[in-house]
Amino acid sequence: MSLSVSRRLAAVTALAVAGLFAATTPAALAAPTAVTAAPTPPDIPLANVKAHLSQLSTIAANNGGNRAHGKAGYKASIDYVKAKLDAAGFTTTLQTFTSSGATGYNLIADWPGGDPNSVLMSGSHLDSVSAGAGINDNGSGSAAVLEAALAVSRAGLQPTKHLRFGWWGAEELGLIGSKYYVNNLPAAEKAKISGYLNFDMIGSPNPGYFVYDDDPTIEQTFKNYYAGLGIPTEIETEGDGRSDHAPFKSAGIPVGGLFSGADYTKTAAQAQKWGGTSGQAFDRCYHSSCDSLSNINDTALDRNADAIAYAIWNLGAATPVPPGPSFENTTDVNIPDSPAAAVSSPITVSGVAGNAPATTKVDVNIVHTYRGDLVVDLIAPDGTVYNLHNRSGGSADNLVQSYTVNASSEVANGVWNLRVKDAAAQDVGYINSWKITF
Repeated sequence: MSLSVSRRLAAVTALAVAGLFAATTPAALAAPTAVTAAPTPPDIPLANVKAHLSQLSTIAANNGGNRAHGKAGYKASIDYVKAKLDAAGFTTTLQTFTSSGATGYNLIADWPGGDPNSVLMSGSHLDSVSAGAGINDNGSGSAAVLEAALAVSRAGLQPTKHLRFGWWGAEELGLIGSKYYVNNLPAAEKAKISGYLNFDMIGSPNPGYFVYDDDPTIEQTFKNYYAGLGIPTEIETEGDGRSDHAPFKSAGIPVGGLFSGADYTKTAAQAQKWGGTSGQAFDRCYHSSCDSLSNINDTALDRNADAIAYAIWNLGAATPVPPGPSFENTTDVNIPDSPAAAVSSPITVSGVAGNAPATTKVDVNIVHTYRGDLVVDLIAPDGTVYNLHNRSGGSADNLVQSYTVNASSEVANGVWNLRVKDAAAQDVGYINSWKITF
């Protein structure tokens, strides 16, 4: 992870989801939107990921102790990854650039097939700092992305989206490689990238489980994976703007990713939630010579590697299935300023057999001058509360977003409510519309 971009102390993201909702009468049946189902993602073998890390460690040891930009260890790392992908049937491209007077390299690998106009890309930076081998930062992400790509080959995956993988150079000098890649893509090619997934430091020795909160669909995909393990996650803020998703995000490409922590300190609450040691950095060897093979938490690396495959399979290899019906309420509901009580907007659902699906979709369109004040919940007919938005987004205005809710324990028919509370003073707005799709 690069130090060249200053840290942010709060998650301030601008989440935009296409499509304001068509005006219909409250609770009217609307044209359904497609949902997706995916083949079962594989379990990524931890031993394979660690074997790649061992190779990167050996490469560093044989080349002055690091894999930094402009050094022999970096080029040897790129060559190692490229050889694995070439043998697995990928089409690889070595992109060169110049930074700090030295030649840098990006490696791009395309898997045959999938819609060429809808590209799902996964990536990580392969360079280390000059102080050491960079096994967690960022051998961990590079090795896991490599093994996920090799799993695509082993499965003979036939994705619906075109799958592309990237390993970036000179990230530690200020995201140089990924910026070069994005800036040199023609506008038409940028428009084809439906999402970029970034993995920078995912095996920290005192790990946390952090999810980027940029694109809501990508974010929810990772949250669904960890919810299935019963592991709580937190929104990633330490690496905002400091890793290779930033150039993609700046170009308007949806981004997401995972992170296990760098030199921020684990709190007592986080240690209680995830284990590990409170009062200690997530990675005490961050950007240091001790970022070696012993600087990896196997459990975190294993879980995050499996999460990468889960996301690639669910976001890139899904197949269309018949959608369920949608119901919408377009009646404006004023949201009073704090400390007033929450307000609700109801939708009556009828004619839907059985329970709601695990992929129940909720589209929210709230006009507000400070969305960081808002707490938004979906209330099921039996009163069960599903939190959708909890005061994130900082000072940005409006909340236009899609959420996926596992409401499979709920009977679909009945009155569903969108409940909104303004939790801080001085800003106002209203529920413009919302929709639920089964």
